[in-house]
Amino acid sequence: MTDIASIRKEYTQQTLNENDVYSDPFNQFTKWWDEAVASDIDEVNAMTLATASSDGIPSARIVLLKGYDENGFVFYTNYDSYKAQQIAENPRATLLFFWKELERQVRITGIIAKVSAPESDEYFQSRPEGSKIGAWSSPQSHVIENREWLEKKVEEMTAKFNGKSIGRPANWGGYRVKPVTVEFWQGRSSRLHDRIQYTLMDNGSWQIERLAP
Repeated sequence: MTDIASIRKEYTQQTLNENDVYSDPFNQFTKWWDEAVASDIDEVNAMTLATASSDGIPSARIVLLKGYDENGFVFYTNYDSYKAQQIAENPRATLLFFWKELERQVRITGIIAKVSAPESDEYFQSRPEGSKIGAWSSPQSHVIENREWLEKKVEEMTAKFNGKSIGRPANWGGYRVKPVTVEFWQGRSSRLHDRIQYTLMDNGSWQIERLAP
């Protein structure tokens, strides 16, 4: 049996200095994002979404980034899901990217809200037909009888929309996380990692600070 406590990896690829980063986290994220995409990382847009209920019970899962700009980071999901329930109770969330090939993490914490209906409509129409059918078929996070029940729902929805345009379900759409803090983490040797944190100030500027590893 593997000795879990003995598993270690030295991080030696790059460094991160507060004097070399951009003045805002969006430009810094774009720099790292472009480098991650160029590195052919598998599912580079995969990110952990952490939410919590009103009584503080946390939950985390992997979702996919579908867009970002200076207003925040966007993903799409079912509005009746457990994550949506937690967001309704406590509209704060954290996103975490881990690009192990580059020995990097980005952690984004902020306020979360639904994107506009037209924005959700536009993205939904860009999805493959199978994904559209899946959005209509799956009562995400709810208990179902078995796999056969789900497959039957897919068959029903496929027949319903046969030859027709598939519109977005009212209970499906996007969320945007508007950052309050963004941390860029670069792995370094001996666990002395570089951590640069951006904090949004009242005047709209970003304070840049180094965190101890």
